[in-house]
Amino acid sequence: MNNITINSNSNDIKEMEKLFPRAPLKIIAMEGCKELGQKVNDYIVNFRQSSYREELKSPMYATYLQDNYLVDAHCPRFGSGEAKGVLNESVRGKDLFIMTDVCNYSLTYNIGQYTNLMSPDDHFQDLKRVIGAIGGKARRVNVIMQYLYESRQNIRTGRESLDCAIALQELISMGVDNIITFDAHDPRVQNAIPLKGGFETVQPAYQFIKGICKNVPDLQIDSDHMMIISPDEGGTNRAVYLANVLGLDMGMFYKRRDYSKIVDGRNPIVAHEFLGSSVEGKDVFIVDDMISSGESMIDVATELK
Repeated sequence: MNNITINSNSNDIKEMEKLFPRAPLKIIAMEGCKELGQKVNDYIVNFRQSSYREELKSPMYATYLQDNYLVDAHCPRFGSGEAKGVLNESVRGKDLFIMTDVCNYSLTYNIGQYTNLMSPDDHFQDLKRVIGAIGGKARRVNVIMQYLYESRQNIRTGRESLDCAIALQELISMGVDNIITFDAHDPRVQNAIPLKGGFETVQPAYQFIKGICKNVPDLQIDSDHMMIISPDEGGTNRAVYLANVLGLDMGMFYKRRDYSKIVDGRNPIVAHEFLGSSVEGKDVFIVDDMISSGESMIDVATELK
């Protein structure tokens, strides 16, 4: 066994705190997130093995280097459509990261002779089933949702439910320590859980810029040839940030609605009105956080054309 000497110097202690993990890492990739979970697992395995250090020989790091961090977990269903969460290995004392994609509509399950597509509600219920199977035995439970469940229903405009707030409170009450999502539709939903857990909404602006620069090599990123467009008022902050980083002009659309009617639970959009300088002869970069039906994005692109 190698001896590790820790000096009383505060810098040395801080360095050790950085090196020492909270608890042995484990990943649970829910059914709709298996492929991404495998990629994350492979990356961590390669990263930890390639960054090997002498101090990792200590017994404190006995579980640090592994060939696999994925937990064997699944949610089998009964013939009635009900289900249960099952863990086929112990997660006691582990630092668990549960990855789930509530918008994966490709999965199905059977109820008798009928085949159902899994909805966001089904995915969220499966997530809660797995948390229930953990039973509070893990050292820490972290949930990673690429798309925050029910983030479209984040505000109340009448006699309506606040589904996103309720979902966050449910997860925290079940023992979840941290909730991590990407570009939440409205990050203010974290006000539902201000003191009872961590909420992180990761802004992927760098990935946006990197992706478009790698795939569209003939872009001229300057204010004479390019412009950032927000398709609605809600995305203005996102567009302002990107426009400032890239040094571009920004324009935005606002939705003119008919408030005398309700169609499919919402006031229909009469027109998209544009605010901003001329887009003539420019490449335009329309940035939004989600596409549901695609109707707004098509209307905005048509108006710009």
